[in-house]
Amino acid sequence: MNFQIKEPILVIGLGGVGSKLALRAKESLNSDCLIISNDQKDIHSDCSSIKVSTGSIINPSVQLIRGSTYVVADQIKSKISNYATIVLMANLAGKAGAAISPVVSEICRESEKGLISFAIMPFKYEKDRIFNSGVSLKRIKMNSECTIVLDNDSLLESNPDLNPNTCYGIANNAIMHVVCSLGSSEISTQTNILTTSKDEQSLEESLRDSLKMLYDDAPAGAVKRSMLYIVGGSNIPVGILNSITNLSSGILGESNYQVNSSYSEESKVVILSSIQGTTKFDKYDPLGMIPKENTLDWAQPDCSIDCKLELYQLE
Repeated sequence: MNFQIKEPILVIGLGGVGSKLALRAKESLNSDCLIISNDQKDIHSDCSSIKVSTGSIINPSVQLIRGSTYVVADQIKSKISNYATIVLMANLAGKAGAAISPVVSEICRESEKGLISFAIMPFKYEKDRIFNSGVSLKRIKMNSECTIVLDNDSLLESNPDLNPNTCYGIANNAIMHVVCSLGSSEISTQTNILTTSKDEQSLEESLRDSLKMLYDDAPAGAVKRSMLYIVGGSNIPVGILNSITNLSSGILGESNYQVNSSYSEESKVVILSSIQGTTKFDKYDPLGMIPKENTLDWAQPDCSIDCKLELYQLE
């Protein structure tokens, strides 16, 4: 099945990266925008916002931010009540994204909203963020009709000469290419992997790096269908376009891919692939590898609250 986007649309940005993506996405979709964060710096005056308060805690944990988000759950329900489709932007490498995204996606599911979630995964060297990102992604996938995942780590693996900020820019632009095509493209309701390449490459090199990034995240047999976004298509010679499509059909299968061309000053390939089966993100949470029927899990994700209990030491 394919995800059906319906108006009215609300774009929700979580934390710093999520808020920046949401502000860009609302212009492309001509939609409303909502920012949710525990950091006042992420709140913008040109769109609606909800501040998640963690009280006097300066460096709150993911679990504390998540527990504090449940305190404002009624506000979130009220904000999304008049919309048919929710587009969720979350950087799961950040505390705010990893903490708040399971709560917001759960509220959207309970409110019977059409939810498409964009999730950015951390670099491999960010070891303290791997586990929380895996737990949050598992919850988002369970609550969303459609989940699109972009892995910063596989982008860096394909391009080890890039610095983190350049990776962030490439990832954000790839997400925006998909957002701009939501009204015209058919996106699978399964988990989708978004891959791309660095700038200033030939289209053949861009295709190679995008495919390398894809098969770093998921085995070849798990890829069921792919959408190729050929950016800058109107400026690219027809012969090169034919070469790209022939290469793609040979690798992905003649019936398993579609091509979508968009105008841009840059020229590159962005691939969106629906995945059936396990991905490398399933290993981020060791318990996530256990079959669901053999797992006893909480209905709500782990969270903590500041109870302000005065407990005296007993001797």
